[in-house]
Amino acid sequence: MFIRKIFSAINSDPEDDLEDNGTAVAVATAKPKLKKPPLYRVIIFNDDFTPMEFVVYVLQIFFGIDGDKATQIMLEVHTHGKGVCGIFTKEVAETKSSQVNNFAKESEHPLISEIEPVDEE
Repeated sequence: MFIRKIFSAINSDPEDDLEDNGTAVAVATAKPKLKKPPLYRVIIFNDDFTPMEFVVYVLQIFFGIDGDKATQIMLEVHTHGKGVCGIFTKEVAETKSSQVNNFAKESEHPLISEIEPVDEE
């Protein structure tokens, strides 16, 4: 008897399983709404002791900025007191800021960077 049930289950018509006897419910699949992650700026602050060349080097190494653009950002830091190095997701911004701060400390420079949220418009 058990073998007959298995055999009939194996040989059953798949269309028989699709009969709903009027009880099926149609469900429309909704497209998930994806939200972009919040973004953060990495900002370097001016100090009176860190050499300008060091700031340019940091911008090139940790942010992949070319020499001309790195010099522009360094001059912005020097003249305005701070400058934006890049905009990233929170985790990436925290990592880059931490890398800059650790490298500056290891190099015995007081250079400091922080992150701040980008205002959503």
